[in-house]
Amino acid sequence: MGSSHQKGWVRLRGKKWYGYFRRTELDPATDEPKPVIAQVILGLKSEMSKFQAREKLEGEIARLGGQSTGDRSMINGAVTFGWFVRNRYLPLKEGDWREETAKVKKHIIEADLVDEFGDVRLENIDKFALQTHLNKLAKTRSKDRVLQIRTYMRAIFGEAADQDFLAKDPARSVRIPAHLRETDKTTLTWDQLRAALSKLGVRDRILLELDMSNALRPGELFGLRWKCFDPVVPSITIMETTYKGKIRPWGKTRGSLTTTPIATELAAELVAWKKLSKDPSPEAFIFPNRIGGFLDSSNFRNRVLHKLAEELELPKLTFQVIRRTIATLAQKKGTVKDVQGILRHSRTATTTDVYMQELPEGVRATVNSIHKELKTGTGGGGAAATSRSTQSTAKPASAGPQSETRVVEMPVTRNELKSGKLKGASERRDGKNASERRDGKNSEPSSTKVLRFAANLLPSTKGGEPLNA
Repeated sequence: MGSSHQKGWVRLRGKKWYGYFRRTELDPATDEPKPVIAQVILGLKSEMSKFQAREKLEGEIARLGGQSTGDRSMINGAVTFGWFVRNRYLPLKEGDWREETAKVKKHIIEADLVDEFGDVRLENIDKFALQTHLNKLAKTRSKDRVLQIRTYMRAIFGEAADQDFLAKDPARSVRIPAHLRETDKTTLTWDQLRAALSKLGVRDRILLELDMSNALRPGELFGLRWKCFDPVVPSITIMETTYKGKIRPWGKTRGSLTTTPIATELAAELVAWKKLSKDPSPEAFIFPNRIGGFLDSSNFRNRVLHKLAEELELPKLTFQVIRRTIATLAQKKGTVKDVQGILRHSRTATTTDVYMQELPEGVRATVNSIHKELKTGTGGGGAAATSRSTQSTAKPASAGPQSETRVVEMPVTRNELKSGKLKGASERRDGKNASERRDGKNSEPSSTKVLRFAANLLPSTKGGEPLNA
């Protein structure tokens, strides 16, 4: 990295000290370095002397730098946002991205960030500019897209600070806008899924039946070959996936390529379909196109799914909707872990927070159960719960003499407690149990002992106000 040994000069303009020094910047028009005079505000005259202003200017020169590096990337911040993204950020990240992923990420960064800030110098982009741009995107982009852009913002400017192109990261505290567009949460019912299957021919019906039963991604579904199918232990093994006309030996996640069980009846249908296939060899695709290759997911979606949605008047029918629907409806068919296993998610939170949606009938049943519990006490376990509650508070027939305690709501005064007038009354209320609790001739009932003990703890009063008034 080049360094500058100049000291610059300071001038007093109005009430402030200004510092000046020479540095080299890139000419946006020619992309060639050119010398310029840089200016910085050092502070108020009332707060520093000229000597202090010179010292601060030296610090600014050391921080910003006055020379160009060998590759013409200006450490003084003269590079533009677009230049840094294309020449410093993307080359570092492309090694971690797969080819198709890189294309998508680059497109998003170019469309939503470079198009906005491409010609702006890095040092001139502040938190305000980034936050207002993110807020503007939130009005037209989906929630997931806005979250992605914020992530890229922080990653790009964080990298610029790490590489010393910036002294401070302006994106570090950029917040997610409070109001984001809701993501698509469309789900269907079992009847709608069955209606869709009933409208299809043999191949497309078995294809969608397998997709619905195992919540497969389209790339996994269309990449299946006959060698992936095991009719003995009904299962399929996902070995590769398809994407935009290419076969990939990997899946979306680490757990995507795995063996998953299929329904016994569906396995029988696949065996029957194999007999009808033109090419049942192990390397042949289970659901081939006209020339024996794999089906294109976009073509199938437009040709079959969209047509079904229009014919059956469904709100929407895509592979993503099917996958979300199965995750939602399967809540009553197994545990959350079971559903996670079917979808092959690495994290349970992805299954519950992204794919599973609340079932309206389930919410209504829960509300009715809560209200019934409030009114009658039988909302949770019904009559059985009430019976258990009654049995737990009832006195057993064979219980001992000290197994029953009864509370009598009667006005009691402090004077009566202290004078012992309640002794006989408490004995009468206890009835037969009072005599049974006596250990000897001169013993007192336990209830009387408790009342006398309480009376000794009370402060003396002249009035006879009730204790339980």
